[in-house]
Amino acid sequence: MRRRHVQSGPPVSARTDRLVYIAALVLGALPLWVSSHLPMVDLPQHLHLISVLHRLDDPTTLYPQLFAARHELTPYLGYYYAVSLLNWLLPLDLANRLFLSAYVVGLPLSLAFLLRGLGRPLWPSLLALPLAYGDNFGWGFINYLAALPLALLCCGFFVHALTRAGQRPLWASGLAASLVAVLLFHVQAFAFLGLALPWLLLTTPVPEDASTRGFQARLRPRLPALLGVTPGVVLFLSWVVLRLGQPSEVETGAPWKAWGPMLSPRNLAWKSFAQNRAELLEVLANLLRDGSDRLPLYAVGAVAACALVLGVVRGDSSGEGPVARWRLPGLVLIALGFYFLLPFDIRGYIYYLNTRYAQLAAVLAVASLPMTQPALRRPLLWASAVCSLVLALVLGQGFRAFSREAAEWDVLAEATAPRPRVMGLIFDSGSRVVRHPVFLHGAAELARARGGGTNFSFALTPHSPLRYRGTPPPTFPSEWRPQDFDYATQGPAYDHFLVRGVHPSRIFGERLRQELAVAAESGNSWLVRRR
Repeated sequence: MRRRHVQSGPPVSARTDRLVYIAALVLGALPLWVSSHLPMVDLPQHLHLISVLHRLDDPTTLYPQLFAARHELTPYLGYYYAVSLLNWLLPLDLANRLFLSAYVVGLPLSLAFLLRGLGRPLWPSLLALPLAYGDNFGWGFINYLAALPLALLCCGFFVHALTRAGQRPLWASGLAASLVAVLLFHVQAFAFLGLALPWLLLTTPVPEDASTRGFQARLRPRLPALLGVTPGVVLFLSWVVLRLGQPSEVETGAPWKAWGPMLSPRNLAWKSFAQNRAELLEVLANLLRDGSDRLPLYAVGAVAACALVLGVVRGDSSGEGPVARWRLPGLVLIALGFYFLLPFDIRGYIYYLNTRYAQLAAVLAVASLPMTQPALRRPLLWASAVCSLVLALVLGQGFRAFSREAAEWDVLAEATAPRPRVMGLIFDSGSRVVRHPVFLHGAAELARARGGGTNFSFALTPHSPLRYRGTPPPTFPSEWRPQDFDYATQGPAYDHFLVRGVHPSRIFGERLRQELAVAAESGNSWLVRRR
């Protein structure tokens, strides 16, 4: 009697490892869901403009009166429109958390995709989860953060388009789409790919190399990958280069304005090599004042150190050639080069430039750990998942503590009238829980809650998909210097004033009893309204 062949599923151990991987991803995103407010400096501004974009024709708000769509491609277009589309299905805050969760989960998944393309084990990708947070997260550089998984996807698609002979057009199509998406989110990640993809091209062998000779024969299997980068390069040349070539308004010493020609010494602000070296590890985990968010980073370091020793003692690099094994270390060096060699600011164009690349360098560094023998990979996977558990416990507790502190915004929002014009006078932008100045843009929270506008908005910047319909409301030069506020020239344009860190009587004097009144007080903040 013939025995029937029954196709079995993956081994129990493999299924268990997948469940562990999935559980680690859930734990990595969990801090985003345990609090009502997230400690990100620019988040209130982002959410306000997304609300404007979504309700631009809503007559119950000030939005149609103040703002207009900027009908051109801009670097912030990807994030704003993605969350605005989700906002049709979900409340804005929930849509934004879902987007951020996709970023946090997407960082290790895209790294795993790259590792698979390079023929390496996937477990190091979990070590990227704690690296999803840190300085870039604290400042609220969401567009740049979202571009990082897409950049890793580009590298993975590029490698697949080179090495998967039977499916090169498919992988090249994915490369083209992801590269354009990177540019629509943030140009700094695109700049990294400008060196990363040529490096992968030079160091990645293709199957046909063993049987072909001559330049044209070797070029032919690489053409799909090269064609895949063409749409992104064309878009970059037609958009970014032309934009950067336009004359910028020069105003020496003025915030957010160029101080000279783009690459002139007057326009470049640098950090010293010693400062960059001292901050390299610090910016990877600097959210909480008590330093507890360094614990997940220490855990990642411990697992990475063990893997490094095991890779040296019981390594297995049989699947990589002498040149191909330098692909990931080369990407790390490129990211570190951007970190150490680029300026901190290019005034009027790009701010906080070089520091952002520390996170990318760290993510690529954990992926570059030497390969161990297969029997050791499962314990390393489980150890990496423990890092995510530590992350969830530490950041979950910290984010909840910040949310209790930031509840002062909720109290003040209830006392805010519909369609307000809110002036933010934030003398104390700091928090007792987190290190970043997360209360700086509190006025945008009140404006979003009631469909109004603020004295400072990202609509002032050319990379926003929105602009002011007419003349922007009067304000002082920098939101960082509320002491420059002059009520006589700026105050009459506003009917609400959010004051933090200084009692309103010290700012408004007799006006506080005559034409203004404190409508609400909570925490270290006051809401002042016109009588």
